[in-house]
Amino acid sequence: MHGFFHLSQTNLPTFYLAKIQSMVFFQQMRANIFFTLVFLLALFISACSTQSTTKKAQVVTKTTIEKTESFETAEEKLALAQTLNAQYSQKAPVSLAQQNEISALLIDASELFFQQSNFKKSLWLANSTIELGQNSPQDIYRLLLVKAASLHALNYQQQAYQELQLAKELVLSSNNNNAADALKLTLTYYQTLAQVLTALNKTIPALSAKLNAFVLNNNASSDDVLTLWHELSVLSQWQVTQLMHSKPPFIAGWRQLLNYSHQFGGNAEQFSRYLTLWQQQNPTHPAVIIIEQLKSANLTPSEVKNIAVLLPLSGNQKNAGLAAQQGILAAYNNRADNSIHFIDTNTLDWENITEQFNDLNIDHIVGPLLKPNVEKFLKLSVQQAALKQPTLLLNLSSQQPLASYQTALSMQPEDEATQAAALLSQHNYHKPIILSHQDRVSKRIALAFNQQWQLSTGESAEIVYFNEGKQMQASLKESLDINASQTRIKQLNARLKNIIKAEPRNRRDIDMIYLVGTAAQTRLIKPYIDVNISPFADTIPVYASSRSHSNFNDKNNANSINDLQGLTFTQIPWLLDSKLQNKTLTKLSDKLWPKRTDSLSKIFAMGFDSYNLLKKIAQMQQAPYIRHYGQTGVLKLNSANILTRSLIWGQYKQDKVSQVAMD
Repeated sequence: MHGFFHLSQTNLPTFYLAKIQSMVFFQQMRANIFFTLVFLLALFISACSTQSTTKKAQVVTKTTIEKTESFETAEEKLALAQTLNAQYSQKAPVSLAQQNEISALLIDASELFFQQSNFKKSLWLANSTIELGQNSPQDIYRLLLVKAASLHALNYQQQAYQELQLAKELVLSSNNNNAADALKLTLTYYQTLAQVLTALNKTIPALSAKLNAFVLNNNASSDDVLTLWHELSVLSQWQVTQLMHSKPPFIAGWRQLLNYSHQFGGNAEQFSRYLTLWQQQNPTHPAVIIIEQLKSANLTPSEVKNIAVLLPLSGNQKNAGLAAQQGILAAYNNRADNSIHFIDTNTLDWENITEQFNDLNIDHIVGPLLKPNVEKFLKLSVQQAALKQPTLLLNLSSQQPLASYQTALSMQPEDEATQAAALLSQHNYHKPIILSHQDRVSKRIALAFNQQWQLSTGESAEIVYFNEGKQMQASLKESLDINASQTRIKQLNARLKNIIKAEPRNRRDIDMIYLVGTAAQTRLIKPYIDVNISPFADTIPVYASSRSHSNFNDKNNANSINDLQGLTFTQIPWLLDSKLQNKTLTKLSDKLWPKRTDSLSKIFAMGFDSYNLLKKIAQMQQAPYIRHYGQTGVLKLNSANILTRSLIWGQYKQDKVSQVAMD
């Protein structure tokens, strides 16, 4: 009630505020429910009745209780409640059945106000009826749903969510008490929950609510199944894993169908075989009605003949351009069905690029790699027809949207922080700390992690920034509250004659650390975290982004592995021994370029993936469920034509690095 009053005082008209205040004051003076109802209904009906409803109310006074179903408007329900209230009040004592009868009319009226799109009145009446305190758990549940739906319609999403939480707690309580009339979460609850969570931008919980609503909807159609499928098919791999944690109905079958679609959706013959297998394994699954439609999808890959690759093959960024070129050539492998033309963006005559492309009969473009050149290319592509070809950009534009024939491969580090926060929020961590270096990229990653953590949990994580050297140690001690513990020990020793031996204790409210920094910074700070955790405390797990892992150091410096024991991090398949890693190519790459840095290795992997994506992108645009299992991650094409990645997880354990499942 307090939350509602606050809402009313700041947002609802004075008219409604005056009624609420009058009602509460009157309730404090009079305990009798029916005396209060006379006042409440008189106020309410006088405010909302029209001339037509007044005439109908006169008929209501002559209508028996058994015929209340004929009253179709909220005003009619209220008028009948007022009439019955007046009749029963004259024949005290009033029975419980009579009280329940009037209460039921009030609840019906609040629901009807909502159906009539009069959301403020439905909210006011539902709230007022609850305050009368004469309702059964079933009635309270109905009223809470009216309040939630009304608040959602009035765009008070967080308050609506709180009402839904109360409804859920009420249902759980009735089940825990083994009551004969135990409540169940209903279709209306899940539908409202899905709408509220969608408005709060909580995509995965909202989809879970929709899956629950579907199984309770007796009128669900094939269109509803298709809608669910479309929403499921655009999820990233890590989002599917996140959805699995909530265990919605039929999720095992949905996930299996997604797995087959992700891996084999681009190969019609192979996909059809796996869909038939899925049908045999899931004969009662709701999605069986869309299998034939999936089988009949005619997804045509692009015909690729002449490819222009725009890379910096000279100048300051030459090494990056060469790494991308080598990755593309590794994927190309001297195929006879198309030709590749590498163009150095540092020597390219941008003004005459159209003539060059026409001479080469270019039908597909890869690149540019550097952001300034991406911006330049996109501006030119608006004006020059020769550039309006299927294009895979190797960097993102910060200024211009992509045309329908343009896609971009995102390697932004923020993406993996978002993935990490979403998954770790499912692991019962409640008080994380983000330890981040002060540089620009680290700050971006830290803020992205915190933003997703807030979205997933409703709580903000503490961010502690550090610099290298003594300041790093000071920041860590401060964040773990080690300094305060050491001060307490010194104060105690000063008061005692004998010096006591005591271990400084870290703060106990931290249950997880997300570390953002380079591999060198991580090698310094991870051991320092370990030695500053009290021996009396549980080990605090430390997670990190791919920047904290150096495949190069792991191969060339055994001591780096010793310093990082227990660290869990996200990484691209190319730099982690895993099922997705192309091991044959990895061995060849190590032999040819044994001293290649991690950053250049990532660009090599991007080049390798970019060539293999050229024919597949057209299919991914037609069928959002198709994925590319590449060396930079599992790639999906989003609605903005950007290819985003789902990364895998690795861990330092027992003096080696290995892939770990985070399901």
